[in-house]
Amino acid sequence: MTDFPKKEVYTLSDLHRLTRLLRAPDGCPWDRVQTHSSIRRDFLEEAYEAVEAIDRDDPEMLCEELGDVLFQVVFHAVIEEERERCSLDDIITGITRKMLTRHPHVFGDVTVSGEGEVLTNWEQIKNDSKGVHSASETLRLVPETFPALMKADKLIKRADKAGAGAGQKLAAGLDEACRNFESAQDCDASEALGSLLLAVVAAAREKGVDAEMSLLEACKGLTDRFASAEKLSEQKGIPLEEAF
Repeated sequence: MTDFPKKEVYTLSDLHRLTRLLRAPDGCPWDRVQTHSSIRRDFLEEAYEAVEAIDRDDPEMLCEELGDVLFQVVFHAVIEEERERCSLDDIITGITRKMLTRHPHVFGDVTVSGEGEVLTNWEQIKNDSKGVHSASETLRLVPETFPALMKADKLIKRADKAGAGAGQKLAAGLDEACRNFESAQDCDASEALGSLLLAVVAAAREKGVDAEMSLLEACKGLTDRFASAEKLSEQKGIPLEEAF
């Protein structure tokens, strides 16, 4: 049995120590063998669950889910410490320095007129720190791991910010993209659908609508509709297809 203190309140240091104990030779067999890759999906799932708590405005759920996200951060940090490449202190130091640099209007002598200028300065400081010198590079910095609709929205936003008018042009081609998809053969359907979805995201942006959130709401509606149809099917003894 591994000894660990029982306390009313634990700190980040306690969580760090606990995680190292889990990874120790006499710790947990499952935790010991995990890698960045093996728990990659866990990290995503925990982040999504924290976002769900935010959407529900559920403080108790959010507290728990943020704890799960924090544990993922500490777990990955401990793996890096074992490899002697990065420590939890390095991570905390890095993000603290980044926030100090990104907020010169708070921790420096820069004056801003409002949140719009704050965001402009943030992007400029970010690009300078990453050595970004062209609009194309800002688009390439959008992570490949973003959900597709979110990534499309981000790309269009950055292209528009550079003056390309991408959103308006893509949205204008929505009808044509739809026709192309409808007439596409099997081998071309995937590409045609991609163009259609990109045009849909652009059209959503033109109307000030979040495509990702809209689709999530539609998915919720589908779930509710299915549940109602299933109940009706059972009550009236009719096929589910007819009830739906």
